[in-house]
Amino acid sequence: MIKSYLKVFAYFIFFVILQVLVLNNIQLFKFVIPLLYVYVIVKIPTNLTRTSIILISFALGLVIDLFFNTLGLHAAACSFAGFFRGPLLKTFSDKDFFEGATPSYRTLGIGGFIRYAFLLVLLHHTVLFLIESVSLFDPFFLALRIIGSVILTSLCIFVVEAFNIERKGGDS
Repeated sequence: MIKSYLKVFAYFIFFVILQVLVLNNIQLFKFVIPLLYVYVIVKIPTNLTRTSIILISFALGLVIDLFFNTLGLHAAACSFAGFFRGPLLKTFSDKDFFEGATPSYRTLGIGGFIRYAFLLVLLHHTVLFLIESVSLFDPFFLALRIIGSVILTSLCIFVVEAFNIERKGGDS
């Protein structure tokens, strides 16, 4: 259990630093933003309780909010994604995970992981950009922003996951 928390903490620190120092400065077409920190929520081990997952997700969003000065937008979106992570994971896994397994290409299969991560990112980004827009003044721009950011973030997650070297037991 402690090993799982240490793994999550290492992902947490690494991806927050990467997001703040590098990815925060990238905007394609002035509206597509890679939010790779969501990968932390994707990779939380399965042996943690739902409450722990939501608290970790909330803390991740809160730290990002501190750096982005966004007053809880990321905390709300991350908490929402953390809440639905378990049901999404059960939907796309065709077998039971062993204690402490992390979702990956190896544990879910390539197709299962891609669907799981894509839908988790879609949930996160939809909530984030809906709250950020406050109103649906320009729904076309909002849809473009959500779709573009989901595709870019998902591609980044798939590339990072492809380079994530796993041990034979299936946990990364």
